Amino acid sequence: MKNKNAFLIIDMQQEDGFALENFSRVVANTRIVLDAVRHLAIPVIYTRHINQADGSNLAPGEPLAVDNGPAGYRSGTAQVEIIEALTPRPDDRVIDKPRYSAFHQTDLDAQLKQLGVDTLIVGGVLTDVCVLTTVYDAFALGYRIRLLTDACTTTTLAAHYSALLIMANWVYSLELLTCAELLRALDNQDYISCAPEHPDQFAHQPHELQGTIARLQSRLLRQAQE
Repeated sequence: MKNKNAFLIIDMQQEDGFALENFSRVVANTRIVLDAVRHLAIPVIYTRHINQADGSNLAPGEPLAVDNGPAGYRSGTAQVEIIEALTPRPDDRVIDKPRYSAFHQTDLDAQLKQLGVDTLIVGGVLTDVCVLTTVYDAFALGYRIRLLTDACTTTTLAAHYSALLIMANWVYSLELLTCAELLRALDNQDYISCAPEHPDQFAHQPHELQGTIARLQSRLLRQAQE
């Protein structure tokens, strides 16, 4: 990997308003990647989604609590803090954001440019919300993206894979890969990944979703290639 990478960990916070698929595995995988990138002095950047306690920065229609403040990710609560298993180190960067995308109303782009980063290694939650929007904005801003398919998750596997397929269809600077394959890439070994080859390459009708997921998985798993 000759690119100038940074590892972007999206919203791995204590907020427990959603039950997430395979979350323990995602946390474990993220820790493994953290160890690897820190050993290589690759910058680590965390994001935290934070809503002002008085609701003043909420987008229209966002869920409210009984006091008309935000129903989730409320500033000043423990729920906005990064989970203990992934606690940032003093030299890591933490960026607070008011919307789904890590680039919206933040200085993430400026910080990446200051670091000379051209490629984002991305993990976190939720695949079909904050990860998806951040990946699209990163693409629009000219970054290459390596999205770790087993270091991100959302509320259902259907939503997780649907989001991966949407990104694989249209984000031309995207590379989907597992954490194990990223470690091989960081070690300058041959590795397996799935990158867009043409627009809408995973197009499918509703009844074809399961088969399309299997087709994507066949591009990501090493045993499928051997």
